Amino acid sequence: MKNLPQSNYCSVLEAVKDLKSKYGESWKTIKPEHVARMNLQNRFKTGLDIAKYTASIMRKDMADYDLDNTNYTQSLGCWHGFVAQQKMIAVKKHHKTTNKRYLYLSGWMVAALRSEFGPLPDQSMHEKTAVPSLIEEIYDFLRQADAIELNDLFRRLENGEDVQNEIDNFQTHIVPIIADIDAGFGNEEATYLLAKKMIQAGACAIQIENQVSDAKQCGHQDGKVTVPHEDFIAKLNAVRYAFLELGVDDGIIVARTDSEGAGLTQKLPVSNEPGDLASKYLAFIDAEEISIKDAKQDDVLLKRDGKLVRPKRLPNGLYKFKEGSNIDRVVLDCITSLQNGADLLWIETPTPNIKQIAHMVNRIKEVEPKAKLVYNNSPSFNWTLNFRNQVYEEMLLEGQNMGAYDKNNLMHEKYDDSELSKRADQKIKSFQKDGATEAGIFHHLITLPTYHTTALHMDDLTKGYFGAEGMLAYVQGVQRQEIRKKVSCVKHQRMAGSDLGDDHKTFFAGDKALKAGGEKNTSNQFEESDVIEKKKQKLSIVA
Repeated sequence: MKNLPQSNYCSVLEAVKDLKSKYGESWKTIKPEHVARMNLQNRFKTGLDIAKYTASIMRKDMADYDLDNTNYTQSLGCWHGFVAQQKMIAVKKHHKTTNKRYLYLSGWMVAALRSEFGPLPDQSMHEKTAVPSLIEEIYDFLRQADAIELNDLFRRLENGEDVQNEIDNFQTHIVPIIADIDAGFGNEEATYLLAKKMIQAGACAIQIENQVSDAKQCGHQDGKVTVPHEDFIAKLNAVRYAFLELGVDDGIIVARTDSEGAGLTQKLPVSNEPGDLASKYLAFIDAEEISIKDAKQDDVLLKRDGKLVRPKRLPNGLYKFKEGSNIDRVVLDCITSLQNGADLLWIETPTPNIKQIAHMVNRIKEVEPKAKLVYNNSPSFNWTLNFRNQVYEEMLLEGQNMGAYDKNNLMHEKYDDSELSKRADQKIKSFQKDGATEAGIFHHLITLPTYHTTALHMDDLTKGYFGAEGMLAYVQGVQRQEIRKKVSCVKHQRMAGSDLGDDHKTFFAGDKALKAGGEKNTSNQFEESDVIEKKKQKLSIVA
């Protein structure tokens, strides 16, 4: 994919030459080729440039999925710019393209890892500004990855290697980010203001949920309180207005419903006529039939089907929904969101069960045929146990003898090599493909993978380093693996921009530049043998 035509390099080159002519002798040390190179290495000048570019990518991917539902997209949640950078470098290294690979910004991880209050639960207690700040940080690191890789290519070009085609067809590390705005952090004006900041930082897709913003809970915990559709539509409008004001016409809104696991509402909307949206919402409220003489002082009453009913209200003033109404509420939420400006849906589910997801999506598609999901492949699910339970039931229906398995202890490692486990693992392996083709899932993401991988690898390293293995724990478990697998940050000075900085210093100061990349730089120990040999050959030619 030609992300930046070579003609742009040439046009910058000519423009700087013209400027040199205009400003004369005072610009004599400015070299147009250096300016053009730096310009090429920083294609995206603002977050809005990124948002517009990545929105067009997502729109194309959505259209591709509509034509062929095997064209699903994926992302992993990142809580730091470096994590996002290393992810995209690895994507390019292993898969040769960033196509259909995105980033995800999790509100949970912002709360847990990025708040100035310290670690917080996922209840929208963290600063609003932490969200756009993280988006900006992520794209700063991705732009740096572009600059470092292109700088390496220009160095190779200067050393006589034929890499011009790689420069001309360079694929940027910049990819779409789906960014979590929680429940909007306040009223619709607050949502609009925060959405603007997120878009200006680079977000092309904003995910918003239908919970009450001041009582927001993690989607995988209890106590969730949803809002009437009118309130949610106002926030969808707020996000759309933010996109349009900033000129990101293709901006994507992901409407999340927590109704599957939410049994409470804070407000009773006003119905103006039978069958309107408020009326449909009120029909889900759990209520008991009473006579007017049985009404208590200050009771809230509804007229339903010609009868007087009293909504069931908790001591905290919240109203209960009818038991078993959750799936119907999910379907209505999703249809209403799509009919009021949302582009994609997000349904929080209690387990990763494709049949259950498909049941809801198929009902939505009866009204909105192009409905598509963003689905959270959440670490809050015990994937092993869930799929072993699913396979256990399947094997029972097949008539297999299940006497070798304890249904209440299927997580036990003794089953790891069993037929049940192998079948369950195969289902986990194909979950994303199956979800895309059978349940309308356009985008699969894992919200918190880098939270868990950081904890896991630190546990492994700590065990050995502070134990009998000592330094070998780091060398064998980390550095040697980085070298063998050619992980970019094994040369951490380069990854932090040292080589790039050396070249810039040369641009700025010429032969007087004090550079870090000389013979005494210990990073040279990580040079690959073929690179060392080329350097020796170059020195011998010079000599």
